[in-house]
Amino acid sequence: MSLFRRALVIGLLAVSVNIANSQAEKALPGDDEINLVLDQTERAMQQYRPLIDEEEVQMGKSDLDAVAKDRETVTSLEMAIQAFRKDPQGFNGPKGFVFFQWLDNASRNSLLCANYASARITVETVNRDTARAHSLLHLAQGCSDVSTLIYTVSENVGALYARYVRAENQALIQGARADSMLAQ
Repeated sequence: MSLFRRALVIGLLAVSVNIANSQAEKALPGDDEINLVLDQTERAMQQYRPLIDEEEVQMGKSDLDAVAKDRETVTSLEMAIQAFRKDPQGFNGPKGFVFFQWLDNASRNSLLCANYASARITVETVNRDTARAHSLLHLAQGCSDVSTLIYTVSENVGALYARYVRAENQALIQGARADSMLAQ
């Protein structure tokens, strides 16, 4: 291959790599999109936190480990929100996947809270403790509602993270093509 031809191929590869990188950057979730899911997560945690307090009161000492895990998940999400507020693009990496997992945990945990409270309603009704049954009904409804909310937020986060993964995959494919063209 002549020197001119080689320089032309290298120039074309550089242009195609720059175009691929530009397309990948456009496909990556932007700061505004990331901040939106952070806002959504923050609102969901504001609704979930008082339910955890109520869950602790209703459950008593019977299952403090579950309540502790719920609090730990909420605290982790709140710390992640603070970190992503400082650097939203930190979401576009492994930390974004961990954030998604924490949301999934919070959704599942709040649904478990709803199931526990629902099961206890029957027991309290049989014991004729209508005040406690009513409190448990309130807890069950609240936990079920917040579980749905958190699940919806996690779907949004999952969609953004999937975009990140697709963009990274496209960049890798473009890089591999460029490498193979250079090798020729």
